[in-house]
Amino acid sequence: MQTRATPAPAAPLERFNAAPAEEAAGTLLACLHSRAWADRLVAHRPYPDLPALLAAADEAAYDLSSDDLSEALAAETLPALPEDTYAAAHTALSAADAAYESRFGHVFVISLDGLSPEETLNHVLAAIRSRLANDPDEERLVASEELRRLAGGRVRRLLGARGTARPATDGPHPANHTKPPPP
Repeated sequence: MQTRATPAPAAPLERFNAAPAEEAAGTLLACLHSRAWADRLVAHRPYPDLPALLAAADEAAYDLSSDDLSEALAAETLPALPEDTYAAAHTALSAADAAYESRFGHVFVISLDGLSPEETLNHVLAAIRSRLANDPDEERLVASEELRRLAGGRVRRLLGARGTARPATDGPHPANHTKPPPP
């Protein structure tokens, strides 16, 4: 009796490269909600490896127009805080974000890749307080850089590991939702 070897499942990057354009764009929109960014990356498929895709994502993020950046910023939410964060910390972050949004017209964005959960709150609060001192043009550059870093981390998590890439969502990026304070 002859048996056939079961082919190994395709890696996420292979599935992304082979996916229909709209599906691939949807995956990318879950990483950075800029249609121009996603369309540019989809148009340059296939990518030979994850570093090539990440380099292209970086380059495309640097080239975002003001409108593209506004589109991406509008889809972002505050970074998630660790589950055991006190309600007072959520209140402090909400107040700082309200001041930030009032000053700059969009939610505060920051990449937290590489930080431990214990470092997250202090890092976010220190960064938001520091960045409130920026002028609007300077802050737009900083926010753009943070979005670029966020997108790279999200692409890496979605397409760099074995497993199934999840589809795009209609709302803000789910990895950045702030959990409400405990009652």
